[in-house]
Amino acid sequence: MDFGMTIPTRGPLAEPQTIEQLARRADQLGFAYLAVPDHIVVPRKIDSRYPYSPSGNFPGSESGSCLDQFSVLTFLAAVTTGPRLVTSVTVIPHRGALESAKLVASIDVLSHGRMTLGVGAGWMREEFEALGAPSFDQRGQVTDEYLEAFKILWTEDDPVFEGDFVRFRNISFLPKPVQNPHPPIWVGGESGPALRRTARYGDTWYPIGNNPRFPLGSIDRFVERVQRLGEIAAEEDRDPASISLVYCALWFDEHKTLTLDDGSRHLLSGSVEQIVEDVEALTETGVQGLMLNFQRDTLEQSLDSMQHFADVIRPAL
Repeated sequence: MDFGMTIPTRGPLAEPQTIEQLARRADQLGFAYLAVPDHIVVPRKIDSRYPYSPSGNFPGSESGSCLDQFSVLTFLAAVTTGPRLVTSVTVIPHRGALESAKLVASIDVLSHGRMTLGVGAGWMREEFEALGAPSFDQRGQVTDEYLEAFKILWTEDDPVFEGDFVRFRNISFLPKPVQNPHPPIWVGGESGPALRRTARYGDTWYPIGNNPRFPLGSIDRFVERVQRLGEIAAEEDRDPASISLVYCALWFDEHKTLTLDDGSRHLLSGSVEQIVEDVEALTETGVQGLMLNFQRDTLEQSLDSMQHFADVIRPAL
């Protein structure tokens, strides 16, 4: 099992010195992934439902501050040498297809092949409208078409594409990414369309385990969804075994025990022994990576949480 952690782009920890200290310490402690979220603007009034809280409210939206995802990833490429750099996730319709493909390829070159593109179709209509992005109601089709275009841009010497949302020809697209054939694509989301997108375009399924509409907070529920992914992959003539699994636990806190709607304990909460048991159970289901959240109120608390995981939980596995 590889372990990763989230890097803040919003809130009091989203300061250059803090981000650098978190990233350098993660590198020293041997974390495999650094994951960076994606918002370009935060609208003042948000009616769209946030998928990962019971209330549907977007946490921290009142501040309105957010660093650009790809700028933070470039910064991380410069201050670390080991961890993979993960977009967690990129809202694909927010940027043009060629722009996004160029950003990913450039960071892959600058990081010596450490870039991973996590992708999603997005959930906030208000942000789409503020950015002048393609229609929110067509975000799934746009995302799928852009992913097709990315692969052509990254792999073909004379890239040509004629789609409904993106078209290009008569261009050179260089440099190509370092990774061959291209940086891994992790598909976020837990819905049926997200599973089908994974089967068609993804190297990895990358769900967050606390979506109230598609709860994955127990091993049984997670296994059911993995089985559904396998069925969809077979429908798409894709070997399910060719899709790896990375599980994201944004709620992770070594001092809290969370409960599910049926009263049982939420995965990756509780005692050290229970968390170790959960990690081992996820490993048995085929999960190869686990993304955790060590962001606390202060930098010192965050570093302590990382250290506790490295000193206490990881050695117990």
